[in-house]
Amino acid sequence: MSIKWEGVMPAVTTKFTNDDELDLKTFELNIEAQLEAGVHGIVLGGTLGEASTLLDHEKNTLVAHTVDVVNGRVPIVMNIAEQSTKVAIEAAQKAEELGAQGLMLLPPMRYKATDAETVQYFMDVANNTSLPIMIYNNPVDYKIEVTLDMFEQILDCENIQAVKESTRDTTNVTRIKNRFGDRLKVLTGVDTIALESLLLGAEGWIAGLVCAFPAETVAIYELQKAGRIQEALEINQWFLPLLELDISPQLVQNIKLAEVATELGTENVRKPRIPLSGAERERVRQIVDMGVRTRPVLPDYKTLVTA
Repeated sequence: MSIKWEGVMPAVTTKFTNDDELDLKTFELNIEAQLEAGVHGIVLGGTLGEASTLLDHEKNTLVAHTVDVVNGRVPIVMNIAEQSTKVAIEAAQKAEELGAQGLMLLPPMRYKATDAETVQYFMDVANNTSLPIMIYNNPVDYKIEVTLDMFEQILDCENIQAVKESTRDTTNVTRIKNRFGDRLKVLTGVDTIALESLLLGAEGWIAGLVCAFPAETVAIYELQKAGRIQEALEINQWFLPLLELDISPQLVQNIKLAEVATELGTENVRKPRIPLSGAERERVRQIVDMGVRTRPVLPDYKTLVTA
């Protein structure tokens, strides 16, 4: 399956049992809800997926199980976030072997690589897999920015095709489009500025709150694509307090609490994370409860025609 690098692709949470094992039953429930809502792909093992806490065999299980559940309905993208080039290549090749159709690739973890080292890292991984790759550019959280000049070099690799744009600077969408045109697809990675980024020309949205609110997320994307901007704006205005839960160090706990409210998950996280408690849990719960109580009535967004 080829990847168009467009539309809504949830960065799904990894579900755990009370005994800290993979909860594949609840995971499957959420995946089916995403597919029913009309998402355009599934991203596994990202920040929301608690990638840094997963064991290799758990990552492999997630890929294999998702491939089985999705059964070709949308492409599956596996995140690669490793400390060394050697291990990143092995992870990419294993994901390909298990049936993933694409990769999301972060710069090297822990070590703050130079520009030259980062470029070489991306190209080494790309040259050792046939899968299409989306570079994850998130200098706010991961402290390495992939600049336009760096993209100029790594785009020599034909299978590097997209960027998850998470600099939180919406003007960067225009800069990328001015520099690279359609050669580099842009998918916004920050929920709070997703609609703005789409209107500026981003082709897709790697979404977080979609894990709890899949239909509303896809509706915003489809409405703006169809030119029904006012309707998209109105849903986005309702959504914003929830979307702001995505730009927090506790985004995993926040979104898992939202999944509980919409019956699409549990609060179980893997240590060192612990579920929200006290005043902060109550604050987030109030935001989520208000969002659930005031959920908008959605138009028939699945039948819209692109403007």
